[in-house]
Amino acid sequence: MASQNVTPTRSELINVKRRIALSKSGYNLLKKKRDGLMFEIFAILDKVKSLRNELVASYRVAQEAVDVAAAVEGSLVLRSIANTVANPPTVRLREHNIMGVRVPKIEAERVRRDLSERGYGILGTTPAIDEAVAGYEALVEKIIQAAELETSIKRLLDEVEKTKRRVNALEFKVLPELEEVKNFIRLRLEEMERESLFTMKRIKAKA
Repeated sequence: MASQNVTPTRSELINVKRRIALSKSGYNLLKKKRDGLMFEIFAILDKVKSLRNELVASYRVAQEAVDVAAAVEGSLVLRSIANTVANPPTVRLREHNIMGVRVPKIEAERVRRDLSERGYGILGTTPAIDEAVAGYEALVEKIIQAAELETSIKRLLDEVEKTKRRVNALEFKVLPELEEVKNFIRLRLEEMERESLFTMKRIKAKA
């Protein structure tokens, strides 16, 4: 609340009106940003839901293949083959921009490999081993994709919360307070003008 003892000027009123205009412009831009971010989140959510179903299916396929391989080759052979992987997949983490928010872009290489690149002897194993390895290669790909999308959603949601707080601050605190100051200055200036006119009339009446 502005103090009643303050003597405002027209330039102050103009400045307050300018601040109100800028605040309203910022408020509208932030609302558009918030709505745009929510649109992006819902678009990614559709992908996440589909990918989660694929991830569950890939896990079941991979686990069934491992169970079959364990039954055919034995658990010790599986452990031995797992230890032959000399070069794990290469994962590069980059970022790209979605409405001013930096979200991850995960690029993976050498996740799926040819039989000759897997590191274990082809002649000494059965196709069950190949199926188990291929199943887990496919699963790892899905996990990497899920990590990228879910991290993106988290960052976008964090930005939505920040934007919502700024929108609420403008709507419920900054703009109401500026409007109150503007009304006080306008009413005080009108009152000062009436007092000035009344004083002038009294001076003229005495002249």
